[in-house]
Amino acid sequence: MRPEREDLGGARAHQTRLLDVDGLQALIDALLGRGFTVIGPTVKAGAIVNAAIGGVADLPRGWGDDQDAGRYRLRRRDDEMLFGFASGAQSAKPVFFPTHEVLWRGERAGPGFSVERTEQAEQDGPYALIGVRSCDLSAVGIQDTVLLCRRYDDHAYAARRAEAFVVAVTCSDPGGTCFCVSMGTGPHPEPDRGAPYDLALTELLDAGGHRFVVEVASERGAELMDQIGAGAAAAEEMDAAAGVAEDAAGRMGRSLDTFELKELLYASAESPIWDAVAQRCLACTNCTAVCPTCFCTSVEDVTDLTGDVASRNRVWDSCYNADFSYIHGGTVRASTKSRYRQWMTHKLGSWIDQFGMSGCVGCGRCITWCPAAIDITEEAAALRAEGAGSASGGARQP
Repeated sequence: MRPEREDLGGARAHQTRLLDVDGLQALIDALLGRGFTVIGPTVKAGAIVNAAIGGVADLPRGWGDDQDAGRYRLRRRDDEMLFGFASGAQSAKPVFFPTHEVLWRGERAGPGFSVERTEQAEQDGPYALIGVRSCDLSAVGIQDTVLLCRRYDDHAYAARRAEAFVVAVTCSDPGGTCFCVSMGTGPHPEPDRGAPYDLALTELLDAGGHRFVVEVASERGAELMDQIGAGAAAAEEMDAAAGVAEDAAGRMGRSLDTFELKELLYASAESPIWDAVAQRCLACTNCTAVCPTCFCTSVEDVTDLTGDVASRNRVWDSCYNADFSYIHGGTVRASTKSRYRQWMTHKLGSWIDQFGMSGCVGCGRCITWCPAAIDITEEAAALRAEGAGSASGGARQP
């Protein structure tokens, strides 16, 4: 089942605390002391990625990023902000839903074959995630719906999600490809949208010093704040934190008009715009690899050279792969045009019919990491312009 939010109740509800940088280190230490594997943003191979961290020193202090269509570059900031960047190369998805997972492993034992299921999910956790952006928090909520709230749960995913402790963060410096405001997913974490979280940080660095306004969203979060002695935030600090979110919301690099977008996509199945996109699309699967909500997988059976050891592995797959739609001797979507149309129409349209929500959270990664610089917001705008005035498209000028 989907992880539920704890009811704080009474005076413990809506608490707002204050931490300095040492206090953030104390928070990480407390989580490590409780047995969590702490995952947070760090700099590796020219990008900001999520990895196991041991303290504040591992965070991307003083690093920002420049993102645009087909472009990602780290840049040095002129301050010591720890979360002063937009979205990292990957979201929280690989933590709970890894790219490769052994389902079972077997070994030849005399005339028979001994098979045992792995318990890797239980061995890995529990996880504590530090610095989860609001858009990525919404993406985790979507993954919870897809993987936990249908007829059959994904047991490995459920095991990783069960005891996870989540520290969200307000985005203060959105990138050139961000459009979370259009999708209603950011830039400030909200308790009534996305996956449940325990604490939400807003980083402040000004004349008042380097500190974090902490919104407490769960009983566990309140207990941890009590443990490390976090004091209450003053009214002016809460106002400053609100200003960070408001400023970020006004600096989105992209926007997407979602008015009757599902209907527009359905009505545009035969648009020549899909042909134009296909001339550029490499079907490389980058967009689905970095998307925080894509969940398609395949199963691979592998043996060693001796034939004595075999395993069955679940691996990420993509609707951009021709074999993904291979059924009964033929590929349903043989052309790049049909595969791009399938991805975009599902993400922004039929996902709503399937799961009751959009499959896009506006993180912009599919734009940033596309080597051909294809922009989902531009393609949606082109379809809208093509169908302007059409009753079936339900178009409205932005």
